Amino acid sequence: MKLHITQLLEGLNQIAPFGLAENWDNVGLLIGHPEREVHSLLLGLDPTLSLLNEAITRGIGTIITHHPCIFRPFPSVNLSTPDGIFLEQALGHKINVIACHTNFDNAKAGVSDALTKLLKLEDVRPLRPTIGSDDKTTGSGRIGEYKHLLSFTEFMQRCFQTLAIDTLQVAGARPGKIQRVALCGGSGSDLAADAFAQKADIYISSEIKHSTAVWAQDVGFCLINGTHYATEKPAMLLLEQQLIDKKQQYGWDVDVYQSTSEEAPFVNIYP
Repeated sequence: MKLHITQLLEGLNQIAPFGLAENWDNVGLLIGHPEREVHSLLLGLDPTLSLLNEAITRGIGTIITHHPCIFRPFPSVNLSTPDGIFLEQALGHKINVIACHTNFDNAKAGVSDALTKLLKLEDVRPLRPTIGSDDKTTGSGRIGEYKHLLSFTEFMQRCFQTLAIDTLQVAGARPGKIQRVALCGGSGSDLAADAFAQKADIYISSEIKHSTAVWAQDVGFCLINGTHYATEKPAMLLLEQQLIDKKQQYGWDVDVYQSTSEEAPFVNIYP
């Protein structure tokens, strides 16, 4: 069955309803034609020039990213800037670009759920449920349990394995035993207080503010700063599988690829 952008968007809306996006966000088809036929998809966390070049080189006509390539209105399009170059080349090569950002963050099986699965948490629920919704499975962040207590060392080993990272920043009092875990893939400093209020033993997120870390020290709560890239990258593998499931469900004639060029923008340097 041939797949067109409109059908792809319908499938994505089933995976991560666009109505779940925050009102400040920009999601959906950001570059392209809604009736264009889709033969292949390239998934990446960020709409970078390297990701676009990968799509061009591999002959892939549609890109799906987590972070939107057009986030705020452009006062002008300067073709000497990365944003301008991205727009010009995407349009020139007729590459469609779709963003699933906070709608995927807040979805029932979204960004934070990818982490809960890898950390093997159970009884998972949203840390901050969607306001005004009867669906209690959607919302920001997640909180879950372990049936058996883990030591701090055991839990940290799971974090390193899940995030595929070799260093982590920790603030606050380190718990001796861990059972209840709260987390938020991506930037989640503002959810730390929610995690503490719901009696989590530890909270994992990224871009945790200095003031939040100081607060954690004062109240005796443990925070793990896992980096934005590492806490969100597993979600792209989840999205890949969800799209493959849709392909099989509807008989879409489309190939789904994960980016092979994307890597974390920060690297660790040791003395």
